[in-house]
Amino acid sequence: MGYSMCHNLLDSVRRCDPSALLPSKKPDAHVTKGDRDVPPPFKSMALAKNSSDSTIVRRSGNFHPTIWHDDYIQSLKSDYVAESYTIKIENLKGEVTEMFHKMVDPLKQVEKIDILQRLGISYHFEDKIRRMLDKMHKTHYGGDVCREQSLYATALEFRLLRQKKYHVPQDIFKSFTDEKGNFKECLCDDVEGMLALYEASFFLIEGESILEEARDFTTKHLKDYVDKSTNQNLHAMVNHALEFPLHWRVKRLEARWFIDVYRSREDMDPILLQLAELDFNMVQAVHQEDLKEVSRWWKSTGLGELSFVRDRVVENFLWTVGISFEPQFGFVRRMLAKLGALITIIDDAYDVYGTLEELELFTEVVERWDVNAMEKLPYYMQLSFLNLYNTVNDLALDTLKEKGLNIIHYLKKGWADLCRCYLMEAKWY
Repeated sequence: MGYSMCHNLLDSVRRCDPSALLPSKKPDAHVTKGDRDVPPPFKSMALAKNSSDSTIVRRSGNFHPTIWHDDYIQSLKSDYVAESYTIKIENLKGEVTEMFHKMVDPLKQVEKIDILQRLGISYHFEDKIRRMLDKMHKTHYGGDVCREQSLYATALEFRLLRQKKYHVPQDIFKSFTDEKGNFKECLCDDVEGMLALYEASFFLIEGESILEEARDFTTKHLKDYVDKSTNQNLHAMVNHALEFPLHWRVKRLEARWFIDVYRSREDMDPILLQLAELDFNMVQAVHQEDLKEVSRWWKSTGLGELSFVRDRVVENFLWTVGISFEPQFGFVRRMLAKLGALITIIDDAYDVYGTLEELELFTEVVERWDVNAMEKLPYYMQLSFLNLYNTVNDLALDTLKEKGLNIIHYLKKGWADLCRCYLMEAKWY
């Protein structure tokens, strides 16, 4: 619920401009009366900062404290912010662009695109990649008959096109099946082709039986290959893919892993490797600055001092890096991290700490979106709502100034919908 809510709130902002790793909750055992759950008794709506804890018996999620403190976060430094690095990376990008101009072999083109994506640097060349894929799609899939290629080339091209939302039929793999519709056993000797088909199979659409069969077929034979492989580099690639397919992985973490793998490959291009290493460090420096700002905001809210909360601002930020790592999307990362932190706090209030009467009042205040109405709330809810109110209004103001769009109505509705759902869960409990 939290992911969908957070994603929808910023969807319009992302279009205009572009699960958190949280511990499982372990609420204390609840009181029961017969077969019916009974919420903790409500005794007071105390507004004093600490008085409510002394008058109401509250549950605890037993969440461990944060391991990331603001002092440490603010001490993070990077050398990769100097202008000399910016000049160097532009020169390397120019050399890669020259490579694109010289490539005419379609297989070399798709291999280069795949490597750029895995190294995490394809975002520098999106226009060139899009033109290549457009031409590739028109050439190979513009008519009734697709060009015959090897399994490796076909599967790699299929995956690159499908992940960019091109229409590519699963029937292109029929040439690799026998008269019974099963994949030919002789394909097992082509490990790179099998690995490419395995990765491509995760882009299937519901009901595509050929790709379902491809996934089962390749998984079985790739597992057999891992048991007897002597090629260290290919063994690492296959083992990595079987653990999680590429389509399911976080791009930034995958790039960090693949940089090390690519460094040891015989066909390694030193220009691509140098660009990937430099770009990773420069982007990481941008992320560190984003995190510093989010951490300063979090400290200023005072929410981390509440006794019942999960202080997980860094985990929430890492989640946003998984969504949009590109350096130009810093606003999206910072705002999503703030919204994720607020969702976490409010979720804990509904799931663990608040009484049913308090939660009903909080839901009403969020629905009204009125700071004057929050006087009825206990201190921890006043603090939570006012931070929510200010952060969301700031987001709406920034969007209005930058894009001329007033999105406050949609943001208010999104938070009201979320709190109503949380209240329903609390009533079920």
